[in-house]
Amino acid sequence: MLEEKTFRLAPPLLMTKIEPSPSPRGKESHAITATVLAVLLIALCVWASHWQYSRGVARHHRNFVIASHVGLAPTTLNDIGNDIAGAEWRAVLITGNFDPTHQILLRNQYSQGKYGFDLLTLFTDSTGRTFWVDRGWIAPGLAATSTPVLPPTSTQTVTITGRIRLDRSLPQGSFFAISPGSKNLISKWNAQSKTSIKTEVFYIDLLSASNSSMTPTVPVELPELTDGPHMAYALQWLFFAGLVAYGRLLLRRAR
Repeated sequence: MLEEKTFRLAPPLLMTKIEPSPSPRGKESHAITATVLAVLLIALCVWASHWQYSRGVARHHRNFVIASHVGLAPTTLNDIGNDIAGAEWRAVLITGNFDPTHQILLRNQYSQGKYGFDLLTLFTDSTGRTFWVDRGWIAPGLAATSTPVLPPTSTQTVTITGRIRLDRSLPQGSFFAISPGSKNLISKWNAQSKTSIKTEVFYIDLLSASNSSMTPTVPVELPELTDGPHMAYALQWLFFAGLVAYGRLLLRRAR
């Protein structure tokens, strides 16, 4: 007779869920260094923003001065007096004589995308003041060191209309002097201070002349009267400063 066997099942294993023990918030390493670096970056961004803003304000003021002065009726140098800086860009009527033996070609001047020169000729007015007159753009010569075809220069007394410009606007070193009686250019002459000729602290952008042959074919153009991107750049730098501050805050909270 078969013995009856009893099978007993072992008690089920107790599955215990092990909860991870909470760990204390870790201390941020190099916190002082990171904060100092963030502060320096923010200060740099704020400085760059202020610099761009100042440039924008200065350019806006310059554009306003140019636009307001070019719209005024022509005056005379006697009426302007000593306030040459305050009268920049104003049109003036001047009577005197050109000196064709003293002429300068300013290099790297462009008209409608074409390279050329601006021609400067020495001028002495009826009161004895001597200054340079920018007679506008001319095309280059056949070779880099050859004199281009120059417009005629009358030695007779002429009345010119032109805009007053401060002599600091003249390019430094970017010029050729025209040697009288020669087809070569001399690159060791300065329109401002390195000549034996004492000139005034201003020069004239020629617009027209009583002798029509002296009126420039391509007069000097006014600068572009736009405020440029300076204000947008100023806001952009402030945005960068905000990003740095926000990034530093997120890094601190992540610890």
